[in-house]
Amino acid sequence: MNPEISPCGENHNKQFIELGCYIDALKIDPKSPRRKDTLIMTLHRAQQIFGFLPEEVQVYIARKYNVSHADVSGVISFYNFFTTTPKGKTQISVCMGTACYVNGAENVLNEFERILGIRAGEVTDDGKFSIDSLRCVGACGLAPVVTINQRVFGKVKAGEVRDIIEQFLIEENVNVTVAANA
Repeated sequence: MNPEISPCGENHNKQFIELGCYIDALKIDPKSPRRKDTLIMTLHRAQQIFGFLPEEVQVYIARKYNVSHADVSGVISFYNFFTTTPKGKTQISVCMGTACYVNGAENVLNEFERILGIRAGEVTDDGKFSIDSLRCVGACGLAPVVTINQRVFGKVKAGEVRDIIEQFLIEENVNVTVAANA
């Protein structure tokens, strides 16, 4: 990896190395007007690697693409999926789209906030949970919808929130144990 494009001397950081290898494999021509064609894919990959897109990662990507930091941050701010703040290990999202909202999503969100002691957009002190509200998940027939780490829960009622959290954690723990024993 080229040290002059590595932020803050981070060329030894495993995450930056992984991201750099990913971008290098794309064989981007820094002079090509089409170089930004793969930027969204790269931002998805970076968010997967880092968990979020802090400024130093944005600057690194901008340098690798030979574009301005404003170009990169503009894409990040345009798309709701990207985040510049850390998320918890267990990411809870409550859909607040019209169908979900009219079917009680606000009460569901309030219950998640009450049980976990954080507001939407925040992470618990131990980093285990974060809560977000989304505009639409595209599953209106299941309204209100909650996703936990990409798993979809439909027709959720506020009174089911504690059970959903507990069941999810039990299933995740079983999956981790099974994977470790495989």
